[in-house]
Amino acid sequence: MKGSSAGGVLKAGWVTYVFVAVITAASVFPLYYTIVMASHTNAEMAATRPPILPTTSLFGNVRKALQLAPLNKGLINSLVVSGAITLGTVALCTLAGFAFAKLRFRGANILLGICIATMMVPLQMGVIPLYMLMARLGLAGHLTAVVLPSLCTAFGVFFMRQYIAGAVPDELIEAAYIDGAGPLRVLWSVVVPAARPAMAVLAMLTFLTAWNDFFWPIIVLSTQNPTVQVSFQSLATGYAPQQSIIMAGTLYGTVPVLVVFALLGRQIVGGIMQGAIKG
Repeated sequence: MKGSSAGGVLKAGWVTYVFVAVITAASVFPLYYTIVMASHTNAEMAATRPPILPTTSLFGNVRKALQLAPLNKGLINSLVVSGAITLGTVALCTLAGFAFAKLRFRGANILLGICIATMMVPLQMGVIPLYMLMARLGLAGHLTAVVLPSLCTAFGVFFMRQYIAGAVPDELIEAAYIDGAGPLRVLWSVVVPAARPAMAVLAMLTFLTAWNDFFWPIIVLSTQNPTVQVSFQSLATGYAPQQSIIMAGTLYGTVPVLVVFALLGRQIVGGIMQGAIKG
């Protein structure tokens, strides 16, 4: 890193560019090799010198994957589930974070401690009672059974609580109360504008987690109504599964996430930087 210029902007040296290039290559390589595997057969990938370049067979393998597994329905279901979980988590965790950070009520610290403690409980411990509850409610096999248990997370509550506590001054909230605003008005007009960067980060993390979730959906959903991760299991059939077909299906299911990041990545980063500058 070179010294700063007259305007106070730091200039990156060649070491920085090399480091960034290496990190970028290491991050992109798994996706690139997935494309390579998706465009070849098992025999070609098992050769002494495996191929390093993709071919036009990729599109044919994607079509085969769509014939073997309900990937299109899985994509739609995953979009519905991930979108609903993301909206619910951001809304509810922002409400809870505001309450724990700026409202004074009896037992707040105890409740927050219990909420944080639930993060140490493995998901596997609650699978059986959770499934029994969903079955008793008649939701087993429906997308609602995937959405409801994930609408609010302890991590999201703690994350929003910490951000709101540091980003929103108490004086600003007191001034809003003096002007006659109630708690919900304060939340909407004061807290939400200041917490948008944190909400964007929480939305991104929640969407990615919900999209990649496999353990709970495969338990509570049927193969006729799967998410995209559950639909992948239909590709790994037979004595010797075709890795190219599996990789083609995986790549097909990854495209929507890449599109979301390509379209919203700059807005998310810009919101984070804006919040950091204001803070």
